[in-house]
Amino acid sequence: MKIVEVINVDFALAQFLLPLMREMRARGHEVVGVCADGPLLAKVRAEGFRVVAVPMVRSLSPGGQWRAFRALVRLLREERPDLLHAHMPISGVLARLAAKLVGVKRIATTCHGFLFNQPGPVLRRMLLVANPIPVGNGADPAWFHPDPEVRALVRAELGVAADRVVIVIASRLVRHKGYPELLAAMGAVADAELWVVGSRLTSDHGEDMEPYFVRADLGPRLRRLGWRDDLPRLLAAADIFVLPSHFEGLPLSVIEAMMTGLPVVATDIRGPRELVEPDRSGILVPPGETAPLAAALNRLVSDPALRARMGARGREIALARYNEITIARRTLDLLLGTA
Repeated sequence: MKIVEVINVDFALAQFLLPLMREMRARGHEVVGVCADGPLLAKVRAEGFRVVAVPMVRSLSPGGQWRAFRALVRLLREERPDLLHAHMPISGVLARLAAKLVGVKRIATTCHGFLFNQPGPVLRRMLLVANPIPVGNGADPAWFHPDPEVRALVRAELGVAADRVVIVIASRLVRHKGYPELLAAMGAVADAELWVVGSRLTSDHGEDMEPYFVRADLGPRLRRLGWRDDLPRLLAAADIFVLPSHFEGLPLSVIEAMMTGLPVVATDIRGPRELVEPDRSGILVPPGETAPLAAALNRLVSDPALRARMGARGREIALARYNEITIARRTLDLLLGTA
């Protein structure tokens, strides 16, 4: 069977679809990735996958969306796939429409965020498919796990003392990830430093986060590590994971942190609420508020035994429920109708 996977940008394809594409290939299917061009596609192509770049845009620009739609129609006519699997709100709608137009027999879509739970126009939230089947996200325990040797090596590379408490966040640098609240909260968390892993995509919209970093004035207690392809090492070297998002799907970064054995501080919203057991594997705080976030971080910073207990419970949950290969196999079974 030939399967075409359509998503918006290279980051999303490399981050979310690669495990599923591996499972498809392992079962003997031909799989083609489709998204906007970008440097992260090199990682996918290096594994032998064919990825076709189309001019996807993450906006409601009529001209941009028309060009993307036409490109998808041409591509699907050439590829003649047995199954079209679409992802994300805008690219998912365009891909499904294009597939119907050219007569693709089997069409499926995966929503990677709770679109109906996000702020924004009612019309946009109504684009969600009806009667969705929850599948979830997964991480690879071969990559994400506690590792004392890696912890020591990474800290030596970065010049961080072995007993220094490190709080880490891994996300795009956009407002809805909660950076204004986190940076303000860190002003009240004196006995720890913050590692920020991630960058702003060229297609990201909204407020620039740079003024918040400047205003926080955390000095050497802030390490901005940018986009990294060694996230498992960085998580293994940290002590606490934080993600104070305003809205989320089922955040993969939280699953990766839990699998690495880190306690999680996240907001009490859909997604994180499903992953984190309050006061057992982490702490949930109200979204958009600084004081509760600072209190939760200080609680963990001051109590190594609590960090260890919560981290161990989080790892137990992640291994049992969010193993990458299990999620990929279930997803493919659902797509093929064999689940």
